[in-house]
Amino acid sequence: MPRTRWRPALTAVALLVTATALQAPTSAARDTARETARDTAVHTVAHTARDAGTTDYTLDIDTGATGPRIGDTMYGVFYEDINRAADGGLYAELVQNRSFEYSTADNASYSPLTAWTPTGTGTVATADDGARLNERNRTYLRLDPDGSAAGTGVVNSGYGGGIPVTAGARYDVSVWARTDRPQGTPLTLALRTADGTALAPALRVTARGDTWAKYTGTLTATATTTAGRLAVTAGGTGTVRLDMVSLFPRDTYKGRPGGLRKDLAEKIAALRPGFVRFPGGCLVNTGSHQGYDAASGWQRKRSYQWKDTIGPVEERATNANFWGYNQSYGLGYYEYFQFAEDIGAMALPVVPALVTGCGQNQVTDDPALLRRHIQDTLDLIEFANGPATSPWGARRAAMGHPAPFGLTHVEVGNEENLPDAFFERFTEFRKAIEARHPEITVVSNSGPDSDGTTFDRAWQLNRDAGVAMVDEHYYKSPQWFLENNQRYDSYDRSGPQVFLGEYASQDNRFRNALAEAAFMTGLERNADIVQLASYAPLLARTDAVQWRPDMIWFDATRSWGSASYEAQKLFMTNTGDHVVPSTASATPAQSGPITGAVGLSTWATSAAYDDVRVTGADGTTLFEDDFSAGDGRWTKAAGTGSWSVEDGRYVQSDTAAENTLVTAGDPAWSDYDLHVKATKRAGKEGFLLAFGVQDTGNYYWWNLGGWNNTRSAVEKAVGGAKQSMVSGTTTIETGRTYDLRVSVRDRKVTLFLDGKEWGSFEDTKVAEPFRQVVTRDGDDLVVKVVNAQDAAARTTVGLGPDARVAPTARLTTLSGDPDAVNTADDRPIAPEHSTVDGIGNRFTHTFPPNSITFLRIRQEPSQ
Repeated sequence: MPRTRWRPALTAVALLVTATALQAPTSAARDTARETARDTAVHTVAHTARDAGTTDYTLDIDTGATGPRIGDTMYGVFYEDINRAADGGLYAELVQNRSFEYSTADNASYSPLTAWTPTGTGTVATADDGARLNERNRTYLRLDPDGSAAGTGVVNSGYGGGIPVTAGARYDVSVWARTDRPQGTPLTLALRTADGTALAPALRVTARGDTWAKYTGTLTATATTTAGRLAVTAGGTGTVRLDMVSLFPRDTYKGRPGGLRKDLAEKIAALRPGFVRFPGGCLVNTGSHQGYDAASGWQRKRSYQWKDTIGPVEERATNANFWGYNQSYGLGYYEYFQFAEDIGAMALPVVPALVTGCGQNQVTDDPALLRRHIQDTLDLIEFANGPATSPWGARRAAMGHPAPFGLTHVEVGNEENLPDAFFERFTEFRKAIEARHPEITVVSNSGPDSDGTTFDRAWQLNRDAGVAMVDEHYYKSPQWFLENNQRYDSYDRSGPQVFLGEYASQDNRFRNALAEAAFMTGLERNADIVQLASYAPLLARTDAVQWRPDMIWFDATRSWGSASYEAQKLFMTNTGDHVVPSTASATPAQSGPITGAVGLSTWATSAAYDDVRVTGADGTTLFEDDFSAGDGRWTKAAGTGSWSVEDGRYVQSDTAAENTLVTAGDPAWSDYDLHVKATKRAGKEGFLLAFGVQDTGNYYWWNLGGWNNTRSAVEKAVGGAKQSMVSGTTTIETGRTYDLRVSVRDRKVTLFLDGKEWGSFEDTKVAEPFRQVVTRDGDDLVVKVVNAQDAAARTTVGLGPDARVAPTARLTTLSGDPDAVNTADDRPIAPEHSTVDGIGNRFTHTFPPNSITFLRIRQEPSQ
């Protein structure tokens, strides 16, 4: 995912999708033969609402027909180490910085003693020299105890507020040590509170010999706390060296030693995912592509390279995580494969393509390095699938899995914003993989967004080359998901197939889950082209969040599914085998022109604006400001930044401030032209020219030089969440003055840069709140209805005159306040199970406001 995919609004404004707030639909050409073959398009049927709280619909299901097959791997999960998803999350290690490898390369605040506090009266220091545990484990702890009774040692505070322990639970503790003291050095490993109160009887061992050895034991907690500490204390004198201080709960997922946090793994398993895409994400293809070795200077900011992550954990590399912390690789490729197998999912690894994404946008032009990475990918396939007698199959077997894992898909690259450079390298990977392993599907991608020049070029390259599958990513507003249910209806059925590898609506409220669920009905309807789909991200630790929304939230001891988790789970556990063709009526729509005031803003940039002028369609001047009289006509809507008039220009001078929106004019303005002169003075990006401004959560802006000055787009914000309307490759030069014009006519917007048309769009898509799809799951019809509006949806359901069904159906419903958020202490969005009688060839059911409903109807054999 790109680091600056979307920007949160300053004021959360509810997105209300009602029958009177929708826009008129646009007509789109359709291939009649294709539509007939799929027979699943949604058609509009006129209807009227009987009362203010209820809207009437019809839903007709062709129970005698069969639509596209839905594969067992349709829905899966995308796992990336973001928001402390691995260390401090799914990987159950309780000691933070267990190997003293933290560095300023990971985070400016880090040191080798991060999360450790020295104790006692001797000397405590870290060292990076020839006495280290091994070449890859480069830093260790040196203790020089002075013989005092208190000893000399360190205390680890774990992740967040401390180490969680539960009374009666057992914890496996270990440490690697060496000592120069001939009689050995006594070591004490103890669980305690911050004030020293014991939480378990201590473990005492004696380290012997000046070569590294591992010492292990078990601690049994006598109390429960989330604020524990692990203390390691050395007695005697001399020098003792320590590394890999570890503490794991005995009760891990599947009981695997050194394994996964049980509650998180179980929540993922409960989704019954068809695949696990791993390990990313932005951390796959950012940074250097060199190895972790002397030749690279032990480079710490590297792309994710699978060979770094297998073998004994003490011999694995370490790396700076793209998201701002260290990753230990304790959770590595072997563990990913094992977890996928444990939950019955297909493993889908992603390897770097030597073109960085996520705002870095750098090409590595090194043929030898490219060949090495291609060979690494071939070795990965052998590691997963080769016999135990093969070189890499033997490595897998030595780790405890003699049988092959059965890898079928490999993805090369992630969200590269340089499509030609990426595809040149992807082609080399693909040729090598298909020559050696024709049974492997090689997955490409289409860049970091749902449309735009990168997307179009990437799709053209993939299509022309006959690539089997293309991975699309997008994070959008709820409005966008409601508007784009039919996105895949017009995709070419001859391929490539689509892997929707990352998507989410921009928040964790129930309204976001509703919009995502509405969109998912379109994914299932197009299951012949959309083969795989996964929400992202998967996990977020509450005290270490880099990205929101997320599917599963957790703290030190608790975990809970977001509203989106509950919606995803409902779809993932009720997918079905085939689509059943169905048609539904639509919600009455009204539309009007784009209206709103105007605004100026910046993002991590200093810019100067001048000669702001707004004219009506007839040429009448509505607003004009050359700032000769100051800035009294402008409202600092965002309340951020440093705005002042300098030399007759309106200047925002703070290069760190994000979204510094100031506004002027009338929210009722329509059909106008906005003229502005803009100059970038310093900073990371360019200009933000706003129009159609209703408030700080609802507006349009022309984002010129956005995304770290890598591209430009017009973004529409609704309820604080944004979506791109049109995009381009324009970047902004510092010191140059640009002439900008935005022309708004009805719902069409045309943009001009230095007198030339830059782009245009018409904002006419309908955010349809009533969506449905029907699938067949064995003998059951599964009628899936999303009603993303405040009105109930009274629906007449027709199954056809020849349908034979049981009179009672099973009902599962998610419903609630659209602003509801699931938390550790309150889960307002949870499934409710019931039954409904009166099912027949034609019946009426009222779907609650703001609800997702799955109706299971048993079909009986025809006589």
